Amino acid sequence: MKRLALTGLALAAILAVGSAGYWAGHRGIAVPGLRNWLGIEGSLEANQPAETGPIIYYQDPDRKPIYSAGPRQTEDGRPFTAVHTSQDISFEEMPQVEERRAQADTKRILYYRNPMGLPDTSPVPKKDSMGMDYLPVYEGEASEDGVIKLSPGRIQRSGVRSEPVRRQAIAQTIRVPGVVQLDERRIAVVTIRADAFVQEVAPVTTGDRVAKGTRLARIYSPEISAAGAQFITELNAAARGVPEGGARQRLENLGVPAEIIAEIERSRKVPPTINWSASRDGIVLERNVSDGMKLAAGSSLFRLADISTIWVLADVPERDLAEIRIGAPTTVRLRGRPDMAFEGRVSVIYPQIAEATRTAKVRVELANPEGVLLPNMYADVEIGSGDANIELAVPQSAIIDGGTRRVVILDRGEGRFEPREVKLGRRGDGMVAITEGVSESDRVVVSANFLIDAESNLKAALSGFAQPEAKP
Repeated sequence: MKRLALTGLALAAILAVGSAGYWAGHRGIAVPGLRNWLGIEGSLEANQPAETGPIIYYQDPDRKPIYSAGPRQTEDGRPFTAVHTSQDISFEEMPQVEERRAQADTKRILYYRNPMGLPDTSPVPKKDSMGMDYLPVYEGEASEDGVIKLSPGRIQRSGVRSEPVRRQAIAQTIRVPGVVQLDERRIAVVTIRADAFVQEVAPVTTGDRVAKGTRLARIYSPEISAAGAQFITELNAAARGVPEGGARQRLENLGVPAEIIAEIERSRKVPPTINWSASRDGIVLERNVSDGMKLAAGSSLFRLADISTIWVLADVPERDLAEIRIGAPTTVRLRGRPDMAFEGRVSVIYPQIAEATRTAKVRVELANPEGVLLPNMYADVEIGSGDANIELAVPQSAIIDGGTRRVVILDRGEGRFEPREVKLGRRGDGMVAITEGVSESDRVVVSANFLIDAESNLKAALSGFAQPEAKP
């Protein structure tokens, strides 16, 4: 009979709480935990937990299902009873609740911080604009200013991974486009220095390879013939003891080959026509003469180029020029033949920036014994950054670049992370040198660091250590 009475009383209490909760919800009044809903005066009061933690709501002193978000009195002037966090069921994870209860028993609360991570604190318990309670900061926690704490579950779900800061050499490689060009020192123009007529042109065309001394054309020049006749006269006079005049020098000034002058001196005869020969080995770039053509003094007959050594002119962006040194190793690959690589070194850095492209020319000299490299070919050039010094480095994925400053996330262990502003050095092979901000004993987050930023309100922490706010 007594059990039936207790059961009926419990059912009646549940129905009363349900109707009161509906009434309270429509009036914006906080609803307490289930344990307080079913609270019964008498022997149950002895089992109530200690009053620790901030006040979360106020209840009617007669334990009626009437609640208030702030202090309140009954109609007869009695104050409502304050209900603390330890007296109601929390929606947090149980380990966190127990930890906070243990901290409340052993440590002193210094202040209360914004539950959303904003840089706002309060010396007394309060709520934010959404009705969420400010979180207590206990003694010993305030010393780690700017440190973000994440639960193991969040770390595992986010895929956070960290690596130690290493001391290593960063071999930076600058990849830029280039164009194959002729070596200007190996270009020759075959000209004539007197008026002449082309008697015959050798069967040499543009693109042919010629050797030094190869006959290119046979010409007749009245001026050269007259100088040759005067030279013979002077030779005969010299045989009689008359000093030689300037006929030999005149022939040399007209560009007559030395072997033709020697032949005139030996035979004492002026040839009617003269063979005009190639002045160096190379390929024929231009042919400007034809049979029977009249040539004026200074005319260009052929243009030759030696391609045994070739240039590659690379366009290096202005921002990368500081990393390039004379003698830096280079690798050149032709876009038409990517399977072939040519090794060389930087020989010249041109002292001029192109206004349109903001690039500078860098010259690379390459040996071209097989003639594979041809003028105006496109190439991809890889330029080493020279001597690589040993320095502190982190993976490039560890850097959070905010535009005005660069930040890494330090892994302090036990779920603690700290943002740290750093200064960067050279980059290369997926690594970035750190000149200031970290030490060799640190570990940095290299994966999911942006998720840490989102999940733990890192932006508020960054603004906090950029402009430190006095804590009460």
